[in-house]
Amino acid sequence: MQRLLTGRLGNFVRKAESDPYGFSSNVRAYLNGDLTIIDTIPVDTGGTPFQQAVWNALREIPLGTVTTYGALAKKIGSVARAVGNTNSLNPVGIVVPCHRVIGADGTLTGYAGGLHRKEWLLRHEGVNLEALTTPKTKRPAESHRQGALFET
Repeated sequence: MQRLLTGRLGNFVRKAESDPYGFSSNVRAYLNGDLTIIDTIPVDTGGTPFQQAVWNALREIPLGTVTTYGALAKKIGSVARAVGNTNSLNPVGIVVPCHRVIGADGTLTGYAGGLHRKEWLLRHEGVNLEALTTPKTKRPAESHRQGALFET
């Protein structure tokens, strides 16, 4: 983590904070059901202009909905693979909702926190995952209960 942060921020000093700028409280509120609070958290993702374009587009995906990597790429004039690669570098998961991006066939793909967490977040936000899938589509096992967001 130190290496990633240094690469992104340069030299910096970490300070112990219990609730920096109310961020921790806001994320807890989101996890406890105040879903719209995430949209009020200001972020400065840094990154290249392309990365910023992808991350800004992610914040425009409405709560309770999903989009595909291809649709997001089209919106910003790029290709799905580049969008997917940038998603994997998202420095502020949940707040910059990369979990709202799915495969073209409705599958849950590519989430650094694990697909079971992506599934939990989407269900938490009210996404009907069953409506997104076809009989041939494979999704994460149903054994990942809603309460299991942080289980391994």
